[in-house]
Amino acid sequence: MPDNKSPDTTAIADHYHSILKLVGEDPSRDGLLDTPKRAAKALGYLTRGYDQNLDEVVNGAIFESTNDQMVIVKGIELYSMCEHHLLPFVGTCHIAYLPEKKVIGLSKLARIADMYARRLQIQENLTAQIANAIEAVTGARGVGVIVEAKHFCMMMRGVEKQNSIMKTSMMLGTFRTDHRTRAEFLTLAAS
Repeated sequence: MPDNKSPDTTAIADHYHSILKLVGEDPSRDGLLDTPKRAAKALGYLTRGYDQNLDEVVNGAIFESTNDQMVIVKGIELYSMCEHHLLPFVGTCHIAYLPEKKVIGLSKLARIADMYARRLQIQENLTAQIANAIEAVTGARGVGVIVEAKHFCMMMRGVEKQNSIMKTSMMLGTFRTDHRTRAEFLTLAAS
């Protein structure tokens, strides 16, 4: 994985300029004059997760709590880039955990999901990274994560199946060992 540092947008822009020429375009035509710079800036934004780490994202937002019941956040929007084709995949993430004397700030769940999504990824790994991170920072008795996404590498090229949705899940702790807990999460996530 690359070091945490901002990308060299000038070098990336130079490469985009070359790519435009290689696909048969004229990078000096009016509509493309600033495209290499804009594309480099966009790529930096789309992969900004490399510049983040878990401690910075959580920023100490772990709080003592007597709640020991399931906490679930549904419908967290995700935007990521497939590491195989550098095409987007977009969808939603559902996160649940069983607190063990600590809860995490609500927005931090979405920020953790975004941090990992904003890296070149495959959905299977993204799902696991989110779950493992939440377990690590909360010490939860269990964590469940479901990601549902549409992959442009499958929609725009190859088999061109626009209505296909990939679903992945990761169950840790009680979500993995207790079928009732897992069933409760799956029911709540689907409703």
